[in-house]
Amino acid sequence: MTELDAFRKEKDEFFGGHPQSPLTPEQRKDFHGLQYFPENEGLRLDVKVEEFENKERFEMQTSTGDVQKYERFGKFHFAVDGEEVELTIYQSQHGFFLPFVDSLAGSETYPAGRYLEPEPLAGGRFLVDFNIAYNPYCAYNEMWSCPITPAENRLKVAIRAGEKLFHS
Repeated sequence: MTELDAFRKEKDEFFGGHPQSPLTPEQRKDFHGLQYFPENEGLRLDVKVEEFENKERFEMQTSTGDVQKYERFGKFHFAVDGEEVELTIYQSQHGFFLPFVDSLAGSETYPAGRYLEPEPLAGGRFLVDFNIAYNPYCAYNEMWSCPITPAENRLKVAIRAGEKLFHS
C-alpha cells in the first residue's frame, strides 16, 4: 500500500465512522468511501512561488455568506498536459491555502472547487501535491461554511488528481 493509499484509507475511515465526520448520520449509513483519481506523480509539484511584494489583505466569501480573511501571498506557474497555468496561494493565521476550480468542476469534481494546504519548503519553494486535493466540508452537507474559490484560481484545464465529486 502506498503512502497515498494509506492516507485515503484513513480519511475514508474518519468520514465513515468518526463523530466529527462532515457526513450526516444518514449519509454515513451508506458510505463506502470517497472517490479519487488515480495517483498522478505529474501533479505532485515542487514549485517556486513568486511572492507578492505587497501582500494585500483579501476577504474570501464563504458558502454561507460570511467572509474569511487571507493575504494574497504569491503565485506559481506550472504546466498541465502542456498548457501553462498559474494559481495564487493565500496565507492566513492558520497557514497556506490553495483553493482551485478546474475544468472538471460540476462533472467529476466539486463545482465550487477543491482545496490544498501547500507545504513550504526551503528557498521560497512549496510542495503542491494535487493528489491530496480535497473537497471542502460544504460539499457533503450545507451546515458547513467554506471559502469560495476566487476567480483568479479558476483553471481551464483538468486536474485529474485528488478527490472526486461526492455522491451521497
